[in-house]
Amino acid sequence: MTGIAIQQLSGEALSASLDALAAIIAESVKAGAAIGFMLSIDRSSARAFWETQVFPQVREGNRVLLVAVCDGTVIGTVQLETKLPPNQPHRCEVSKMAVHPDHRRKGVARALMRALEARARALEKTLITLDTKTGDPAQSLYRSLGYAETGVVPGFAFDPDGKRLHATTYMYKAL
Repeated sequence: MTGIAIQQLSGEALSASLDALAAIIAESVKAGAAIGFMLSIDRSSARAFWETQVFPQVREGNRVLLVAVCDGTVIGTVQLETKLPPNQPHRCEVSKMAVHPDHRRKGVARALMRALEARARALEKTLITLDTKTGDPAQSLYRSLGYAETGVVPGFAFDPDGKRLHATTYMYKAL
């Protein structure tokens, strides 16, 4: 996909992007994304997630929030959790990778992950960890970017429709 810009959000840009971020979460979950929410999530609840859970962590410097922008619209997002326990200053975690369903399979997630890795390196991190729904297309993306699987936890979480449990796969990449 051409015309994608990856940006790190902070300050006033957080609030300016709130509606687009809420839409990405709500629409991604409706499309089946296993990112910690159930189908009952609406844009109001998604907004509350960003305002109460993510934005404070970004403002405190504990988390990096990256977005993919195309034609002035935020179409994807990923977070890098950087504030981990004192014995893990070398490590960071990927969180809430989501691309609006209308923009999937166009290289957006790959561009976000590459930018996330560059940011991790700039922060002198040497290890990135993540978890993903076992068998999800994201798992193949992470493998193609050099992430190795460490194990699978069966029955880890419910699918967004709440009808069945799925496994999650833990992965890592040394930088």
